[in-house]
Amino acid sequence: MVRSARPEDVPRIHELILELAEYERLRDRAVGTPELLHRHLFGEHKYVEALVVEIEGALVGYALFFTTYSTFLTLPGYWLEDLFVEPASRGKGYGKALLLEIVRLARVNGFGRVEWSVLDWNQPSIDFYESLGARALGDWTVYRLEGAALGGLARS
Repeated sequence: MVRSARPEDVPRIHELILELAEYERLRDRAVGTPELLHRHLFGEHKYVEALVVEIEGALVGYALFFTTYSTFLTLPGYWLEDLFVEPASRGKGYGKALLLEIVRLARVNGFGRVEWSVLDWNQPSIDFYESLGARALGDWTVYRLEGAALGGLARS
């Protein structure tokens, strides 16, 4: 059911990423390509890892995550970038299985935590995460540099 992604999974993972972007009402921001995803998952420098849910030969969900570091804990951790199960396959425990595998990997590797963000309007996901014992960090605000702002600072 849950397994590590393989190179031949990249086109379907990319399709699922676009489905997630549509669900999150951010489709216009999903401009990445399967080629870049493949390079970052399986290239010389692996920046991200992926797990997939495969049911009867079909990929119905995925999780993308990467290593972070906590200076306060002096331990690495995982940042869960995406957790998505296609709508027709929800409610069957696949999302939980993906998250539990990431938690298992974190524990095996001696990591200190697993973190992610969720859109504040996404109550089904919030309810799911809280049912597993996760808690919101209400005292933190996420900031981002991208596009022109990132390019402008890089040239400074």
